[in-house]
Amino acid sequence: MLLQLIYLIAISAEAMTGALAAGKRRMDLFGVVIIASVTALGGGSLRDIVLGHYPLGWVRHPEYLGYTIGAAIAATFLAKKLHRLRRAFLWLDALGLIAFTLIGCSVAREGGHAPVIVVIAGMLTGAFGGVLRDVLCNEIPLVFQRELYAVISLLTGVAYLAMLRFGIAENLSVLLCLGGGFALRLLAIRYEWEMPKFVYQ
Repeated sequence: MLLQLIYLIAISAEAMTGALAAGKRRMDLFGVVIIASVTALGGGSLRDIVLGHYPLGWVRHPEYLGYTIGAAIAATFLAKKLHRLRRAFLWLDALGLIAFTLIGCSVAREGGHAPVIVVIAGMLTGAFGGVLRDVLCNEIPLVFQRELYAVISLLTGVAYLAMLRFGIAENLSVLLCLGGGFALRLLAIRYEWEMPKFVYQ
């Protein structure tokens, strides 16, 4: 229930960030809604396609699409005020990353997939909505050039499976990973932790 609530908050926040990205590129309202939806729901959709998990999450629960579209439209009216909430959006994005990751891991685990697939499914769910957003906006995805993001998602998935392997209850494992992954992401933002970059001239 807690993870579900966080998920709804996270898709709304991600939809708003997607809408703002579309607005910076002067897209019409249809473009805003598409970019927002891809940002919020794209990672989970990609996971479901890879795992052959049908129907897709937002098809099975169309209310998710409603939340996403509503948040995108709201962002167009509140855009001038939202820049003041940048820190809050970073926190919500960090929380969303971890929540999406754990949900993705849970879906793959329930499907009986191998541990490595469970971890990858979590990372796809958590990080690739932003990748799809940036690709559609004709930018190098931020995931590949900024603070630790996808790596934190992978570490969260590994920690989740490790806790379950050691017999820790699933609800407690979710809470511990949620708190730990969230804190790690905020530290990565604060201290600008990055993966080594490959530069070829």
